[in-house]
Amino acid sequence: MSTSTSTTTYTRTHTATHMSDAIMSSIADILASLGIDSTRLYNEWDQDAAAIAAWITEGSLASVSVECHRPSGAVDPIFKFPISYTAGGFGDRKFTVDNASILKYVAKLKTVPTDTTFKLFCAFNGPRTPQPGWSPGISASTANLRSRSIGTLATAPDATAAARVYMS
Repeated sequence: MSTSTSTTTYTRTHTATHMSDAIMSSIADILASLGIDSTRLYNEWDQDAAAIAAWITEGSLASVSVECHRPSGAVDPIFKFPISYTAGGFGDRKFTVDNASILKYVAKLKTVPTDTTFKLFCAFNGPRTPQPGWSPGISASTANLRSRSIGTLATAPDATAAARVYMS
């Protein structure tokens, strides 16, 4: 008689890779739905995904935002992906992604003018490790924009990413 056992272990690195992929894919979907040129996003994909994953791994990333900069100078809409961490994790929590909610929501938005561009911003919980291609910047204010929760974007044993939109 033979016996076999199997153990599966998920680390913060697995969580970080999963969350980074979910966020980057959602940003690509948003830009495509709004008709914003995403060439720069794809050119810098590996670098940006690695930076986001590194910051999630160390627990320093609070949120990722994509700002839509209109030719008029207005910044509208802004999509934010806040990250929440679970100390010790939830061993039974599955890796999930729900891009469909974002796509349904974006489909309802007004189109943005031709030549609208985008900028990515990250906010942090505290000190973080510098990453290639990223430098300090000033994100646009959301003070005069309406805010709406789109829901949970992704879950993993150690973290959850939500999605929120700010618009006029």
